[in-house]
Amino acid sequence: MQTTAQAWLVLTLTNSPFLLGAISAFQWIPVTLLSVVGGVLADRLPKRSLLIATQAMLMVLALVLALLAWTHSVRYWHVAVLAVLLGLVTSLDMPTRQAFFVEMVHHDDLMNAIALNSALVNVGRVVGPAIGGLIIAAAGVSAAFFLNGLSFLAVIGALALMQMKPAEPVLPRPLVGHIKEGLGYVRRTPEILTILVLLAAISTFVLNFSNVLIPVMARAILAGDAQTFGLLMSALGAGSFLAAIILAAASRRGPETGLIYAGAVASSLTVFMLGFVRGFHQAAALSFIGGVSMVVFSASSNSFVQALVPDHLRGRVMSIYSVLFAGVAPLGALLTGGVMDLWGPRAGFLVGGSLGLLAIVTVALWSRGLPPASHVTPGL
Repeated sequence: MQTTAQAWLVLTLTNSPFLLGAISAFQWIPVTLLSVVGGVLADRLPKRSLLIATQAMLMVLALVLALLAWTHSVRYWHVAVLAVLLGLVTSLDMPTRQAFFVEMVHHDDLMNAIALNSALVNVGRVVGPAIGGLIIAAAGVSAAFFLNGLSFLAVIGALALMQMKPAEPVLPRPLVGHIKEGLGYVRRTPEILTILVLLAAISTFVLNFSNVLIPVMARAILAGDAQTFGLLMSALGAGSFLAAIILAAASRRGPETGLIYAGAVASSLTVFMLGFVRGFHQAAALSFIGGVSMVVFSASSNSFVQALVPDHLRGRVMSIYSVLFAGVAPLGALLTGGVMDLWGPRAGFLVGGSLGLLAIVTVALWSRGLPPASHVTPGL
């Protein structure tokens, strides 16, 4: 909801896809730079206490933006500053959340928990914006920010009531040593390395649905209003929810690389085809397909990595995942927004989808030359 309201607010204030992309950059650059440090803290400190602190800070930021929007005093620079602060908190919150859920379940339920966790994380990234779009149409952006702020009370209460199994202790060592250990594990595990490289490429070129692509589709291509935006985001959310249910039901079989590549191809093709849309119904249908394919790719990638990584490295490896999944978003948002400003809104969809397909082929060919895990020299 926060992402959606923020995107619509920036477009309303500036009418510039490039400045919208810049806000995404302000928000995610701190994640890119600091998530690995956040992953080390997640492995060394009590995760529940960290999450309660980060969720409280996120609540304050949402309520500040709600107040600025409600009083009609909000300016672009306000949104930019709050986006940077949001990114700083997220750089600690995201890897901690990714690593935390394994402390709550028995080993026999781990695969199902991984699938549910990754599916819900990705559904939340789409269903939340879908609801946010409808709320913006009905009550304005300030209502979306305010409801988002209130929602953190439920999260903090749930965290306070949880009972977890003891976490595996992490041996104390310098910060750089912890970071090298996580990076070294990724480098020595070709299966994870390949998926993370693919994740970085698709996140950069394709997975900008909620923060750039759909807002521009609604406003610039379809000449719609907030209601159009909300309906498109609802279609995206419906597809995501359906994919999450299917993936969770099939989780006992474990993650499959075929699903990851299928989701990547479908997401790239969907973005490319959105560049040719002429009417709302076409856009809604493709948004639904985009929701399905995005969650299939993202949730399957998350499950694949989590299923392989050992618990004592989970925070650090998932911080790398977080950087490549969300931290590269500034590059993609700036690229997409810049292309749209230079060559028109449709060009952003065509270029993004084409680069996504090219990246899939490149990663698939590159991965064939990687040595098996047992033959890779340990260390960095």
